[in-house]
Amino acid sequence: MRGRGPGRRGRLAGDPRRSSQHSTEGGRRMDEREFVRTVAERTGLSRQEAGDLTWATLETLAHRLSPGEARDLITELPEGLAEAVRRGTTDRIERFGHYDSVRRVAERTMLKEEEADRGVRTILAVLREAISEKEFNDLMSQLGTDFSQALESAG
Repeated sequence: MRGRGPGRRGRLAGDPRRSSQHSTEGGRRMDEREFVRTVAERTGLSRQEAGDLTWATLETLAHRLSPGEARDLITELPEGLAEAVRRGTTDRIERFGHYDSVRRVAERTMLKEEEADRGVRTILAVLREAISEKEFNDLMSQLGTDFSQALESAG
């Protein structure tokens, strides 16, 4: 299994300790399985690859977030996806751009950089649908303009 943290096997259905669907104010209900399925459909990857890509992307992007912003994002994600953000959160905010995030995700998932780039852009687009508008705007403001430009070029 590429790129995922320990204990991730079989978790696409969500954590039984938490509702499998998560409601957000302004976002629509999207559970982990639907999130990963949407990423798979839009990228042309298998569900396994899309799950690994989603985990690696969220964990990588969490390195760019303040602890407070990471906590806010976690509250709007289903538990399985929230865990990726938790694992990527540190007290020290890293500064890297979209290209470096793509390179990191490609290394962790063993995808080609073009696939990882398409995947990171797709995951940002799916996040825009899955979380509240306010939280998405807060997330993008911490990620920076090159991430916003990458998202806009994704369509």
